[in-house]
Amino acid sequence: MSDNTLSSRLYPTRIDIPAETRVQIVGILNKTLAATLDLKTQAKQAHWNVKGTDFYQLHELFDELAGELEEFVDLVAERVTALGGYAVGTARAAAQNSILPEFPFDILDGREYVAALADRFAPYGKHLREAIAKTDDLGDADTADLYTEISRTIDKRLWFLDAHLQAAAVKGENGASASKTQQPASVR
Repeated sequence: MSDNTLSSRLYPTRIDIPAETRVQIVGILNKTLAATLDLKTQAKQAHWNVKGTDFYQLHELFDELAGELEEFVDLVAERVTALGGYAVGTARAAAQNSILPEFPFDILDGREYVAALADRFAPYGKHLREAIAKTDDLGDADTADLYTEISRTIDKRLWFLDAHLQAAAVKGENGASASKTQQPASVR
């Protein structure tokens, strides 16, 4: 049975959202499920392989990210099934259906791992914000609220990742203070 067939399979439910609308919402949720599973495994890949002077701090951060993403995997999959849908959540399905790029296997130090994860958290966050709007437009405030909850955490975690990279950019390549041209723009 293909993922498309599974995505349109609905079980009876007393939730008062029309079946054709639930099929659309389940499709959006299963796309999120694939990306969330993928991002979780990418965070674990970074957790296992990070090296460098910031090893311990980044090792712990990446594990926290993976743990939070695991919670979101469960929330998203359970919302799919609450709507009468079929959660498509295997590793193979995630790899096939994820919106995220493959994680690079040729990186070495902590900063590269931080950048790689930030480059994946950003499009994932964008996907979540788009899903908030789509599910709200479809009349499913509960799913939109779930997406808002996840989006809030992902944006905070992207901030954490970006902060590691911003500090290095402000410091300069050799650890010396950056010149005025390298300073971040001020916002008034």
